[in-house]
Amino acid sequence: MRDQVAAAPPTPVAAVHRIVTLDVLRGAAVLGILAVNAAAFALPMLAIEMSSGPSPFPAEANASGVAQWIIAVFFQQKFVTLFSMLFGVSIFLVGGERGDEAKERVLRRRLLFLALFGLIHGAAFWYGDILLLYAWSGLFVMTMRSMPAGRLIWIGAGVTVVLGTLQAGLMLLMANFPEAMSSEASDGTVAASIAAYQSGWAGAALENLKTWAIAQGMNLLMYVFSTVPLMMLGLGLFKAGFFHGRMSMRVYVSLMAGGAVVLALLAGLEWMEIQAGAEVEATGGWAMAVGSYPLIITLGYASALILATTRGVGWLRKALAPVGRMAFTNYLTQTLIMATIFYMPWGPRLFGQVDYPMQWAIVVGVWALQLIWSPLWLSKFTMGPFEWLWRRLSYGRDLPLRRTA
Repeated sequence: MRDQVAAAPPTPVAAVHRIVTLDVLRGAAVLGILAVNAAAFALPMLAIEMSSGPSPFPAEANASGVAQWIIAVFFQQKFVTLFSMLFGVSIFLVGGERGDEAKERVLRRRLLFLALFGLIHGAAFWYGDILLLYAWSGLFVMTMRSMPAGRLIWIGAGVTVVLGTLQAGLMLLMANFPEAMSSEASDGTVAASIAAYQSGWAGAALENLKTWAIAQGMNLLMYVFSTVPLMMLGLGLFKAGFFHGRMSMRVYVSLMAGGAVVLALLAGLEWMEIQAGAEVEATGGWAMAVGSYPLIITLGYASALILATTRGVGWLRKALAPVGRMAFTNYLTQTLIMATIFYMPWGPRLFGQVDYPMQWAIVVGVWALQLIWSPLWLSKFTMGPFEWLWRRLSYGRDLPLRRTA
């Protein structure tokens, strides 16, 4: 009898059924990653990846150094780690358990169109796109979404720690054998990249496309191995009740304490490098080694936000949840704003000219805009414009956007 009844088609989660802690965490994550991404909009990739290499604004004990120190200590890899974990949760929320063919079709379409968004976003607007990586990683995670919580947590956390340890070892090797690990990049390479971005639309587009090809090659061949376990860990924690605030207070407090210890250690080591002119030899590479374990700090951040949200800190929920509900739209509009400022032909084209303190001023301005416009938009519409487009494509039918009385 049951087989004769047509199953209702999958539908997006209604706003009243959303898990508010996930929206708060997404909001914090999408705002936090902009603090790191700002430099990737404003400067050539080589000037960012090589902390002691050629850069128009080297890290020294001045305002620029302090601005870079804040990014390295409090933001670098912390919020993208959280974003990756939350994407693992979304795979389960959309696709459900394995065996539900209707939901699985929606999930496959969702990942397919995310890859398409990523291709357009990265190739045409900004090389630092993460959407294509998430779509690629999601194809692996969707096959594991029915694993029990414990297995997902142990595999996800275990692989993440192992990869972090390998990275820490590489950082120590680079610090202690700099000649063997030195890069061939020069001031001329960075200057040529800046000139290309400032030359006009064609030059900027070509330079972005070349950098995107390099970055996406690394993403699809290397970073997928670190992204997949983070998504698995996030899904496992969701199934265990972590993101709902259902774990014991001892768990959250312990994670906050562990994150605070690592954060304090990283802050001290990074400041020693800043005072030495960003020379990794100042700490023997230990600043970068400790920074290879952002997960500990991320879980501390998440614990603090979950406790604040579930313990009635209303202003935090009201501020961040709307931003999180529109995380996809806010991520893409961050690109539109930053690319306009730094290299799009209709903007002032400030690429290579804005130091880190001024980058921070721009970041804070974008934060303010998105904190204001997200609740205003959601007061009239059911979801963000890009969320609506993505869901419409994923579910293959029209969905209401404007709120009804």
